[in-house]
Amino acid sequence: MDLKKLYIIGLILIFQLVDVSIAATPENSASVRKSRALRVGDSWSYSSFYQTLRNYFGYEAEPENQFSKIAPTHGSYGFPVPNSIHLNPVPPVHVMGTSHWTRRNAYPKVNQTCGKIFLGQCQRSPYRSYDGSCNNLVNPTWGMAQTPYSRLLPAIYSDGIWQPALSRSGRPLPRSRVLSYTLFPEVRIKDPRWTLATMQYGQIITHDMAELITPPMTGSRNVPCCTNNGQLAVQNLNDPSCFPIVVGPNDPVYPMTTQCLAFRRTVTDQSLGCPSENRFAEQMTRVTQFLDLSLVYGSAETMALGLRTGIKGKMLADIRNGKEWLPHHPNASTVCNIDSPNDVCYLAGDDRVNQNTQLTVIQIILLREHNRIAERLSALNPHWSDETIFQETRRILIAIHQHISYVEWLPIITGPENALKYKLIYNTDDYVDDYDQNVNPTVLNEHSNAANRVFHSLVAGYLKLVQENRSPSQTLLRLSDWFQRPSVIEQANNMDALTRGLADQPEQARDPFYDHEITVFLFRMRNRLGNDLRATDIHRARDHGLASYNDFREFCGLRRARTWADFSDFISAKSIEKLSQLYETPDDVDLAVGGSLENNVDGALTGPTFLCILIEQFHRTRVGDRFWYENSNPDTGFTREQLREIRKASIGRLFCDNSDNVRNMQLRAFEIPSPSNPIMRCEELPAIDLNHWKDFAPDVTGHAHINHAQNIGIFYKKK
Repeated sequence: MDLKKLYIIGLILIFQLVDVSIAATPENSASVRKSRALRVGDSWSYSSFYQTLRNYFGYEAEPENQFSKIAPTHGSYGFPVPNSIHLNPVPPVHVMGTSHWTRRNAYPKVNQTCGKIFLGQCQRSPYRSYDGSCNNLVNPTWGMAQTPYSRLLPAIYSDGIWQPALSRSGRPLPRSRVLSYTLFPEVRIKDPRWTLATMQYGQIITHDMAELITPPMTGSRNVPCCTNNGQLAVQNLNDPSCFPIVVGPNDPVYPMTTQCLAFRRTVTDQSLGCPSENRFAEQMTRVTQFLDLSLVYGSAETMALGLRTGIKGKMLADIRNGKEWLPHHPNASTVCNIDSPNDVCYLAGDDRVNQNTQLTVIQIILLREHNRIAERLSALNPHWSDETIFQETRRILIAIHQHISYVEWLPIITGPENALKYKLIYNTDDYVDDYDQNVNPTVLNEHSNAANRVFHSLVAGYLKLVQENRSPSQTLLRLSDWFQRPSVIEQANNMDALTRGLADQPEQARDPFYDHEITVFLFRMRNRLGNDLRATDIHRARDHGLASYNDFREFCGLRRARTWADFSDFISAKSIEKLSQLYETPDDVDLAVGGSLENNVDGALTGPTFLCILIEQFHRTRVGDRFWYENSNPDTGFTREQLREIRKASIGRLFCDNSDNVRNMQLRAFEIPSPSNPIMRCEELPAIDLNHWKDFAPDVTGHAHINHAQNIGIFYKKK
């Protein structure tokens, strides 16, 4: 047995007797005990609990928190950085006034066979593939579904391959659950300007670009690593994917008998047996990594075909009370928290569609918008085939989605000045031809699993049902009552009331405070308590081996912290004090923790470190997309007239056109109504004129003539 293992076992034996912790009090989770509570001889068998931890995942067998200040004994990563991850030697891009890494691909070669299912030759189709393949004709798997995330900095694993990181001293990092309730308590502060639609459309964008792949539950009885009542499922802990979130006996919320919260590690290229140029494992993502509405259409052709009617370009919908609803899921009892297989449970291109109420509302709206556009195109062009109508509708709706995401939503997140400065958006009525085949649009691990998760702080725990006159109902929907239970949307007039609520209710402020509905009651499924999303975020970042907060401060041009006081440029003194009690050194602070504690940059909804990562990701997403809606490519682009119409799209008009009976809406529905953003009749909001898609050159093949060309010539006549 090596000295390191012996050292860890010694720690375990010590902490069976003494458990040192800093904990938030149950009465007021916003306050933190300043004194260190010393516990000796817990009443339940904590000794056997630590024995199990030691046997199966010793790197998590640590005390509730660490206070000893042991200097790091090795370098920043603790293992040699593989040459294969070094970036190509091209000039750096300057972001936020600092030298920044290139936006070019970090991995010069891409394996196109293992876990990537692309085997053929790319065709120059005017339409996107469903799985994202062949967007880049030189590197066909960039941005494709079922491929690994990319990275900005090398992964940090304790063994240099896959095991979650330890502190720089080799001791365990503080527990994710403790970090959650100590650093990110519940304090409900409303955002003074932005509506709940801002938060919710952010989740739409997130689901469109990434989804973790977790392994199926192991064991003959399909028992998870952590049972529903918070007990370690010992029979499954030999599964390497098991990495449960440990709950201590003095947790301010969970009973002393609760040992863990459920968590499974993400599938990697190495766990699939794929050859890799990297020494360390890379996590896989299930969906396409473009803004292509994969959450509506699916990330595989078989799924996409299964969601279509095959008639006039429309998608499947259930009709109830004269309204379209997402189709019923064939395995409703498995995927939804319902009493009967006939209860409402939806099917869409993304398996998370039923997760929470407002997410589902927007998914319904997107389905309705597809069918609304398809119906209009069919009337304009009765000679078009089902396939042509479907694909042209899909192109238009993806363009609307990209426009709303970048022109309406993204400037709220980054600040409009940054969005313009770093060329995420352009002040022009013309084409923007910025596609670069050398830019890899693959989603960054640090974006999807750290920076983008900071916006969980925007989540409101209770949803308002808002009437046409914008008066709220006395009834509030509790978020945790309806996880995986979408039936509430079809009750009474809730579809409209929830849609108005998105445009009227403020989101929560972007700060270090998180609603208990997602940190205590997440997915409780009618139980008293649920999971902790903030702890899950921290745990997931460790699972993925993300480089530390200090590494990313330096990467993004901030001063690397040598002392705790060096964090004071963007983190409050109160948070720094807590960090110093929880972590051994500034180098140990998790990216998911430090970035979430930063004060917002002026005009933005995040601090500088996460802003740096977000800007990098969203630049890659647009510049690396050959089908981006503003490109003039004659094979894939819109006409100038069509592009002008696309730019009329807004989230407010999307709500108006696809609700049950919403009649009034403000122009900027991501922004709270005000004298400068008044509520008006829906008909007064700018609308896309689909007459610009009328085809005046009928063809017996049913193919469209009018799109995909910068200059239409005789095939296009303006009506």
